[in-house]
Amino acid sequence: MGDELKGSKRPLRHGYAQVGRVRLHYVERGEGEPLVLLLHGFPECWYSWRYQLLALGERYRVVAPDLRGYNLSDKPKGLGEYRLAALVEDVVGLIRHFGVERAGLVGHDWGAAIAWAVAQSCPEAVWKLAALQVPPLAVWLKNMSWAQALSSWYAFFFQLPYLPELLIGAGDFALLESLFKRTARRGTFTDEDLACYKLALRQANGLSALTAALNYYRANRAILWASLVALLRGVKTAAGRVRVPTLFIYGERDFAILPQTVAGVRDLIDAPYMEVRLPTTGHWVQQESPIEVNDALLRFLEMSF
Repeated sequence: MGDELKGSKRPLRHGYAQVGRVRLHYVERGEGEPLVLLLHGFPECWYSWRYQLLALGERYRVVAPDLRGYNLSDKPKGLGEYRLAALVEDVVGLIRHFGVERAGLVGHDWGAAIAWAVAQSCPEAVWKLAALQVPPLAVWLKNMSWAQALSSWYAFFFQLPYLPELLIGAGDFALLESLFKRTARRGTFTDEDLACYKLALRQANGLSALTAALNYYRANRAILWASLVALLRGVKTAAGRVRVPTLFIYGERDFAILPQTVAGVRDLIDAPYMEVRLPTTGHWVQQESPIEVNDALLRFLEMSF
């Protein structure tokens, strides 16, 4: 997977980190400090950061792990293994594994949700934070609307046992292939890219990677219920301040997260803040618009605050 990315002066390096009770696979490029971790989303793996590994790896030590349950990383059984607190512990443990006290975090989709949570609960471990597409939970709840609830229908569907796995895996992951192609800018995903994601979801180690990925939604269903409560009761609170330098990147054609849902991220940040909006880009922002995303990330990481 990803052999076509090796034709550079600094080739990609694959490795494993024992973090607590789980072994995490990762891909690395670059050397020295600062360390920058790239946290992927659903239903992907480290490969979603292929363009950022090349660009950021020229200046930083960049590590893109397979999050627990995904691809070549361990897939522990039990829903409790996929709660947000456990995912936060993985990231903090990974930073320690590489022998540094803090790192830059760049997260997309579920990776962004994890990165926000790390920055809020362990700010001493975060040098800088860049979140793509997903706002902090407090902003999500504050902006919750019926339109967003309808756009998030899949998260409720994923709560069902067995059926999501059957439908998603049917026909060689035909549903996911169609999703990638329909919701991304034309030409974003090649057949080879899609083959990489399918291979990653076929991995199994006691638990299938697809079930483990779906368990992120099942284990954190409290977020769904909190969203419904916020919608039904009109709760508009915004707790959980972020106190590290932050960059928020948002592709405005996101099929899953609506523009009004990410309004007001700046209001939650008690630190230097940058925001980049890409009006012609959708949910898979770092793959649809790699040049723009890479430029924004490099500018942000190079800034002195």
